[in-house]
Amino acid sequence: MNSFVHKTLVVQLQAGDTDRFSVLAHLSYDTADPFAVTVVFSHDGRVLARWQLDREMLGEGLRRPVGVGDVRMRPESLGSMWQELRMEFLGDARPDGGRHHAVVFAWAPAFAAFLRETHEMVPPGREEVRVDDFLADVIAGG
Repeated sequence: MNSFVHKTLVVQLQAGDTDRFSVLAHLSYDTADPFAVTVVFSHDGRVLARWQLDREMLGEGLRRPVGVGDVRMRPESLGSMWQELRMEFLGDARPDGGRHHAVVFAWAPAFAAFLRETHEMVPPGREEVRVDDFLADVIAGG
């Protein structure tokens, strides 16, 4: 049985006061960490950022505004056919005292399809964490 789901999507990135530009979002889900979705943003073969997101929060963000910390999400409707997922990411502090800030706009149905695939592998509410394996890894220095 396959324990991974991978999908690469084209999304729009807006950093600071810049216009949107296209980047790749590489989504991955591993049943070994059933609560998390990893997103790696890249452009021209360069990794721009890597975030580990809560799978449940990602699903909720497709329906309503969620998040109060470094990651915030909300659905946005642009006309009758185009639905976006807006994801805001707050990064490290800048020298001027502010924080790096980026907004990613993604086609919501593509993210929903990815989440459906993860739910087929591990249905919501059926996630398990192998605490003994985790502790053994920590003790071993892994």
